[in-house]
This record gives sequence, structure tokens and C-alpha cells, in this order.
Amino acid sequence: MALPVIDNLTARRLFLDRHALAEAPVGPSSGAALGALIDRIGFVQVDSINTVERAHHMILWSRRQGYRPEALKPLLERDRVLWEHWTHDASVLPVSVYGHWKHRFARDRGRLVESWTGWQREGFHEKFDAVLKQVADGGPVSSSEVGEGEARGKGGWWDWHPSKAALEYLWRVGELAVCRRDGFRKVYDLTERVIPAAARGAAYHEAETVDWACSSALDRLGFATSGELAAYWGLVGPEAAKGWVRGAVAAGRVVEAEVGGWTGARRRVVVWPEVLDEVPPEPPGRLRVLSPFDPALRDRARAEHLFGFVFRIEVFVPEPKRQFGYYVFPLLEGDRLVGRLDAKAHRDGAALKVRAVWPEAGVRMGTGRQARLAAELDRLARFAGCDRVDWLPGWDRSA
Repeated sequence: MALPVIDNLTARRLFLDRHALAEAPVGPSSGAALGALIDRIGFVQVDSINTVERAHHMILWSRRQGYRPEALKPLLERDRVLWEHWTHDASVLPVSVYGHWKHRFARDRGRLVESWTGWQREGFHEKFDAVLKQVADGGPVSSSEVGEGEARGKGGWWDWHPSKAALEYLWRVGELAVCRRDGFRKVYDLTERVIPAAARGAAYHEAETVDWACSSALDRLGFATSGELAAYWGLVGPEAAKGWVRGAVAAGRVVEAEVGGWTGARRRVVVWPEVLDEVPPEPPGRLRVLSPFDPALRDRARAEHLFGFVFRIEVFVPEPKRQFGYYVFPLLEGDRLVGRLDAKAHRDGAALKVRAVWPEAGVRMGTGRQARLAAELDRLARFAGCDRVDWLPGWDRSA
């Protein structure tokens, strides 16, 4: 019996709708509304690179252009409705999911010591008790306030002194939590001083967490393979997700379908039955700039299948070997990814400088599209604290 087919256009719109990218980026962008937006998309990846604005702020601005970075801090540091931990990477999450992370804490206790041995400096695991006691007795600390007398690294991202590694380990296993950031530096405190009691008290059997992780991922993806369900939160393994899919199909909770890709190739997925009858909204035709760490682009294979968009972050690629640039922003227009932008905010000169725009194959940088891009970059410049946009010579990289 033939499986139902979700055509490519419908699939793209379903996916963008689930990620709050199929509507105009307007509306309330602070307080409870901001918390609800983060809950809707699941998580917001945190990244330090500040070419225009940091990733977590860019992700939220792309969806609510009234958003300003100062709106996030109270939800994390005062109201405690959000917290920071690990999905596929460091992320801001709703605190309501905290109870499910206890399984990850337990799993990481032994795994991280083993995987970090030989990678981190020798003796980091011997610092756990001392660091935990320092925090318990003296209050919140950053990495610069632990490990007195330990040799510091020379600036490498992972060149941690032993007590810094101990801090990160204790955070990863749930003994500590990030209570605030000073600039971009994490400050850690005991978990019971940071995470609200109700969230800490939530406890789930492993099967309940597997069901929640897969169900909530499917809600936010619209349709998915078992591998995509496992990868969404990074909370359950591939085999657990496969088992969930088998059980959910057998019970009639989900149905199998095929999703059409950009090239016409189809991929088998599972979907909630009611989604097959859903007519997703047509996104507004405006052009918007996405963070390279946007949740809609986190799964590169999915983005390529749905949008024909091959994307690679080239931060760690040597400059002569980069195809596009150090930190390039995808451009979304309606329900299509139409190009990439190389831009940087020069706040000392109050200018957002556009070095290059690469349209995708088959996309023309005509007058109308240039006007939409210019309008969006004017908005982006204001968000980044700049007064104007400077278009550098040779910015149009149309083939």
C-alpha cells in the first residue's frame, strides 16, 4: 500500500511554521511572550561569535524583530523560566524540561570522565570536590575564580585548566547550573540555588523521557525520521528513537509518510495523522537574515533535502579554503533559502558593512529582491547598534 506523500512545498511550509518562520516577525518579544516563543521552537543555541550579534539573539530577532538582547536576561537570571544546558550544543531551554535532563546527567557522569581523559589536562577529575565545596561555601564562581595557582591556557577554546574542566563537568552532570553570564562568561552556582524547586523535583522514568523527547521533537519538526527525532534534543540515542517509532506506528499514534525533497527525491518519515490534513500558512514574502546556528538549519542534511541548501559553517576552515566566508548568514525569502550574506557590524563606526551576497543557483538579485534585502539590512543594522549599511565594492556575487 502506497504511503501518503507530503509534497516539497507543503513540507517546507510545515517545517518553517513549526519554527516560527512562516509568519511576519512581529508581536511581543519580551516577558512571557518571549518564553513562549523559545518553548515553541524548543531551544536557542548559545554561541560566542559576535560578528553582527550573538547567535541566540539573532535567532530570536529573526522571529520577532522587536526583540532586543536585554529581554532574555530576566527570564534566565530573575524569573528562572529558562535555563542553560546541552542539547547538541550549549542552549537556552525552558526550565519545564529540566526533569528529563536528569537521565542525561546520570549518563554523562562516567562517559565524560572517560571521554575527557587525555583530552583535558591531567587531574581535572581530582578537582570536582574542591570546586563544588568552593561554590557551596563561597557562592557563584566563574572559571577565572577557581583553580588558584593552576597554569592557564593560551586562549584556545578548549585549553582549560583543570578546575575550569571540573566546573564544566559539574555543570554537565547537573551538580552546578549557570546562574548568570558576566559579558559572555558563564557564572556557576549550586543547582538548588538556580533551578526552581518544582523543576528540580520533576522525575521521569527513562521510558517517559524517551516518549517525551520523541513526541516533543515531532511536534517541533512536523515530520521526521527516527534519527532526526533522536538528534533534536540530543537527549535519547538512535536505538531508543527507533524503538519509539516502531511502537508509535504499531499503536497508530503516528503514521508513516514520504516527504518530497527539493530534487524530487522522497524520504520516509513519521508524522502525527492530523498533520497530513494540515494546510500550513504561506510565509510572507519578505527576506530575512538567519543565524548560521538557527534551529531550522541545525540539521544540515534536512535543510539540504527540503530546501536544496548546502550549508557549512566555515569558522574553523582556513581562510584560503573558505568557499564563502568566516561567518555567513543564510537568507530566507518566503519559503525558500535564496542566498548567503557576509556582513559585519562595525560599531565603532556605526556601520553594518556588507562584504558579499551570494544568491543561490537560479536566484536573480533583481531590483525587487535588492530592495527587500536592503530593507532587512536596515533593520538588522539598527538591531546591531549601527546607524547605516555600507555596501562594499563587489558585494553582489551573482554568478
